[in-house]
Amino acid sequence: MPVYRSHYEELLATYSNHQHAVELLRQYRPYFEKIPSIRRSRDSIITIPLPVVQVRQQLANLKSSESPYELIALPCDLSLLMCDPEWKIKTGIEIFVFIHRPQEDLSDLITRWRQTQVLLSRGYSWEMPLRFQHIFNDGAEKMYPLFVLFADTSDRIKRGLKGAFLPYIIQTVDPEAQQSAIQEPTTPELSTPESDQNALAADPNNGIHDDPDLNWEADSESNSD
Repeated sequence: MPVYRSHYEELLATYSNHQHAVELLRQYRPYFEKIPSIRRSRDSIITIPLPVVQVRQQLANLKSSESPYELIALPCDLSLLMCDPEWKIKTGIEIFVFIHRPQEDLSDLITRWRQTQVLLSRGYSWEMPLRFQHIFNDGAEKMYPLFVLFADTSDRIKRGLKGAFLPYIIQTVDPEAQQSAIQEPTTPELSTPESDQNALAADPNNGIHDDPDLNWEADSESNSD
């Protein structure tokens, strides 16, 4: 079964919550051990979905009237910033999460991590969530990638990440999200006068029929009265 957009959106929504982000890292022990305090996870890990950063512009292309920084969106899906819950400062450890997107192959997935490395190599600062505006927002000393795959992700992607020594975990999707993905709407066919006439000839009631279940409910209500 292919990876649906609803699968991706489900995991993005889930791991935007700091408690679920902790559970995500619990599945990869080297990163889980980097959380300053599990008991105080609310103040120990900042989750930023689809993050935005300010990076230094190249001086050669910079005009005197322009700001030395430019705002860019990173190609990762989620950034997890570790913080000291006592001192309310970042610890210098940042984890970049890449969730397998629909129609994405191995090269696409790894390229997003490489692009993140290149973009942040110029020096950067975070656009922090409102609740954490008071925290020093400069970039980290260490950047760590984590790839989140699905059970239906191709073996080629898993082999490629393993060969590149890039850590990944495999997640399952909630059954409700799985069901909604299967029922994703398709583009309706355009009707023509000729097709409408053929449909009307085949069904004189034009698709309107009595529902025996509704009649049964109505009879039940009348009997109960």
